[in-house]
Amino acid sequence: MARWNPQGVDRSASVRAWMRGRAAMAEDEQAALAGVGRRAIDSLRAGVVVLDGDDVPVLVNPAARAMGLLRTGPTPGSVAAHPLIRTLAGQVRRTGVRREIELDLPRGRDNAGPDPLGVHLRAMGLGSGFVAVEAADVTESHRLARVRRDFVANVSHELKTPIGALQLLAEALLDATGPAGSVGSVGPASPVGVEPAGDLVAARRFAERIQKESTRLGRLVQELLELTRLQGAEPQPPPEPVAVDWVVAEVIDRTRTAAAARRVQVEVAGERDLTVYGNDSQIATAVANLVDNAIAYSGEDTTVTVATRGDAEHIEIAVTDQGIGIAPNDVDRIFERFYRADQARSRATGGTGLGLAIVKHIASNHGGRVEVSSTLGGGSTFTLRLPARPPDDLLPSGPVGGIEAGTAELRPA
Repeated sequence: MARWNPQGVDRSASVRAWMRGRAAMAEDEQAALAGVGRRAIDSLRAGVVVLDGDDVPVLVNPAARAMGLLRTGPTPGSVAAHPLIRTLAGQVRRTGVRREIELDLPRGRDNAGPDPLGVHLRAMGLGSGFVAVEAADVTESHRLARVRRDFVANVSHELKTPIGALQLLAEALLDATGPAGSVGSVGPASPVGVEPAGDLVAARRFAERIQKESTRLGRLVQELLELTRLQGAEPQPPPEPVAVDWVVAEVIDRTRTAAAARRVQVEVAGERDLTVYGNDSQIATAVANLVDNAIAYSGEDTTVTVATRGDAEHIEIAVTDQGIGIAPNDVDRIFERFYRADQARSRATGGTGLGLAIVKHIASNHGGRVEVSSTLGGGSTFTLRLPARPPDDLLPSGPVGGIEAGTAELRPA
């Protein structure tokens, strides 16, 4: 039976009209929110570039345009993202993992400046093939880092000459104060059976101390220069295949004298015929620093083991000692420059406090890392993990050219 409707109002039509009104209001609200979102993105100091599945920019804010992250597209009047942006986006689509990189880029024609543009890029997937790339301007921090590296390099170079002179003078003083009849002695011979004067003995002791400290200072300056180069003062050489067997043999040869002096046996274990990718001299330096450190902190008549193993992704070179170990509160800081877990032992061994920092930077420059596990009083194991395959899919570590600043047109996704 029909429901009584004294006014004859079509309720279904009213409901439909009400729903249409609500839908229109919702669309207006969505449009307003979209406008707010666009204005918020445009107000950011960080550059934002959104690419579709074909690497075409669908959203570019003014900061990204000011950084010159766009270039002329393949057709007249079109724009394209810089190749580095497209490479990052492709890696995110392939792996599904957020990627970050920080590097210097040459400035475009409309973005002049005395220094290259330092950018920190972060790319993340948005779904359906869309990738958002955020670019933060870190030019000033890069400039300060370059000033610091140049200062350290210049001071270190200037120090090498007087340090070398000190070493030569100390050697000459040792020869002049040497015992009578000794090889290389140029001083006047003492009568047989007559002990050298007390002043002469003291002079020789001081000369020995000068020679020791000047040698240590020379090693410190050399390691400072090496660390400066690793931090970007010089471009990183292109990666090449490096035989791990050669690295281990080179390290054993370099550390043979130090090991014999402390009666420490260096043994080799693990897999053979492994290959890493990077710079052979840097990798050998990193492993040699680990072995030197293990020898210096080991007792006499102990063993240091260099073990190698690998899989499809990484090669591991582990250096294990039977030394004094590292306290838990020191483990997180031992890779800092000039940090020493045992100050007394470091002074006795003549360490500079830079060896492990150099290892850390070499590992980082090669796309790897260094880890440590240690027990106080029970020895330590330092593990260097490096890539086991060519870095074909890695981003360039140096400046990338070809950036042109341009005006970006926004189009709907």
